[in-house]
Amino acid sequence: MRFNEFNQPIGDQITHFEKPSLPNITTLDGNYCRLEKLSSNHTDDLFRHFSEPEDAPNWTYLPDDQITDYKQFQQYINNRISSKDPYFFSIINKNNNEAIGIIVLLRIDPQKGSIEVGHIHYANVLKRTRIATEVHYLLASYIFDTLGYRRYEWKCDALNEPSKKAAQRLGFKYEGTFRNHLIYKNRNRDTCWLSIIESEWQDIKHNYEEWLNENNFDESEKQLNKLSI
Repeated sequence: MRFNEFNQPIGDQITHFEKPSLPNITTLDGNYCRLEKLSSNHTDDLFRHFSEPEDAPNWTYLPDDQITDYKQFQQYINNRISSKDPYFFSIINKNNNEAIGIIVLLRIDPQKGSIEVGHIHYANVLKRTRIATEVHYLLASYIFDTLGYRRYEWKCDALNEPSKKAAQRLGFKYEGTFRNHLIYKNRNRDTCWLSIIESEWQDIKHNYEEWLNENNFDESEKQLNKLSI
C-alpha cells in the first residue's frame, strides 16, 4: 500500500494506461459457438426460441416484455443492429449454425477502462451447456486481451439469484447492492454489482480453459470437474 506525504493511504500509481478500443468486431469464434454481431439474419432463429411459452420466464429481469408477434420482434432486432452502446451479439451454435441467444456489451467507458456485460438472454436449449460458459470465455478474452479494458462489470436485479450465482461461478466478484437503483417495468430494482478486474483475468482465463477442455466431459457430455474460480 502506498502513502502520500500526509501518511494517508492512496491507490496504486498508474503510469502507462492506454485507453482501450471500442468493441468493433463481426465474429468471435470458439470451439462450440460463435459470437456474431447481431443482424437481421438471426431474427427467425431468435424469434422461434424467445417467443415460445417456455421462454416467458426468461424475460422477467430483462428490460422488455416477451414479444410473441413476429413483426414486432423483427423491429425489436432491427432497432438494435446498429447500436454501438449497447453492442449486441448473437450466440451461434456451431453444430447447426443456429442463433440461440443474445449477449450485450454496454456502459462502455474507455476513459475509465470499464465495460459491462448484460441483457443476457439464453434460449432454454443453451442453458447448462458448454456453450453457455464458452460465451463468457470468448467475451472476457476479447474485453481484456484484445481491447485492453481494466474492469469488466456484471449487474443484475438483486432478486435475480440465478444471475448472481452465474456471475460468481464465472469469476465475477460481488461488490455490493445499490438500493432503489432503477425503476423498470413499473417496479423497483435494487442492483447487485459484480466485476472481474484485469489483475484477476489470467487466472480466471486458465480455469475457463481447463473446464472447456474436451477431456473434462464424458460421453454423455457431463462435466467431470466443476468450474472452480
